[in-house]
Amino acid sequence: MSAKTDLFTSPDYFAVDDLLTEEQKLIRETVRTYVKKEISPIIEDYAQRAEFPQHIVKQLGELGCFGPTIPAEYGGGGLDYTSYGLMMQELERGDSGVRSTASVQGSLVMFPIYEFGSEEQRKKYLPKLGSGEWLGCFGLTEPDHGSNPAGMLTHFKDAGDHVILNGAKMWISNAPFAQVAVVWAKDEAGDIRGLILERGMEGFSTPTTHGKWSLRASATGELVFDHVKVPKENILPNVKGLKGPLSCLTRARFGIAWGSVGAAMDCYDTALRYSLERVQFDRPIGGFQLQQKKLAEMITDITKAQLLNWRLGTLMDQHKATPQQVSMAKRNGCEIAANIAREARQMLGGMGITGEYSVMRHMMNIESVITYEGTHDIHLLITGMDVTGLNAFK
Repeated sequence: MSAKTDLFTSPDYFAVDDLLTEEQKLIRETVRTYVKKEISPIIEDYAQRAEFPQHIVKQLGELGCFGPTIPAEYGGGGLDYTSYGLMMQELERGDSGVRSTASVQGSLVMFPIYEFGSEEQRKKYLPKLGSGEWLGCFGLTEPDHGSNPAGMLTHFKDAGDHVILNGAKMWISNAPFAQVAVVWAKDEAGDIRGLILERGMEGFSTPTTHGKWSLRASATGELVFDHVKVPKENILPNVKGLKGPLSCLTRARFGIAWGSVGAAMDCYDTALRYSLERVQFDRPIGGFQLQQKKLAEMITDITKAQLLNWRLGTLMDQHKATPQQVSMAKRNGCEIAANIAREARQMLGGMGITGEYSVMRHMMNIESVITYEGTHDIHLLITGMDVTGLNAFK
């Protein structure tokens, strides 16, 4: 398949760029240039083959996309949350799987080690994860416990200077290639704790998940623990309970809120460009009312999402954002991306299902993004509980 030139132009109908600092715009431009040069030309081929482009891990590390909000002394970028959001937007504009790789590494692996780990754990793991020398994954979801992580069965028992871990996790991004896994499991008292596992520990395996129609250029797998000996110094000392994994997911969902809008922007840009070039009935299809309706609704939804995300980024930087606000933005971004991808696919007609355009790949990817890290319905109920004070989960 021949590589196509990436002609993407970012839509900004309400001059949201004026709300960004020069540094934030420079960071976005750097990642956008990288995606145009290194991701767009190859990603379709990798997605068609359902293969993860492993070489991008080192590139993303060099670019500073891993743990951008982690202090620089630990190998992060020391950046603000809006910059992190803009990076995720640009990566997902290229492909959701590429953004997933970065989200997992920064928010789900580096963040808990930084936030809840010992100084020894920080120094051992964070620089290697930040540089992309090591890839990490995050084990929370289980075969029988997705939306209800408190029901997890993975557990460990004290065995002197180490613990013995048993159980399994599934739908784990990066698992097949990860050197490090942050795993959440119950201790003998029933408290949820975080443990750092390393590839090569006896009884620890990471089988690949095959047959996906979505996130095909991202590596997904299981984590299987069969009497794994984990040294006690690998337990995260500073957190107990679901607060640990959920606070990680809040950061990752923030990245998804921005990333999903990146996918929507790419679909809109593709549809707009196509509508001006494709001629039917002796004129460009962009001149017909129904096509204009689709484009007008797309840009309206994108604009609302851009403003929502910018405001959320500002609140995150001021340490004022709530997990419920992040849930709303994650759900909104996924919803508009799914709708825009579907409408863009229609506008492209038969060409919309081919790999010559990015739309169908985005459309399939968003089906995962709309489900993982809190399903569409779960985030709806989080908002519902927040506004009514009544718990619909029980």
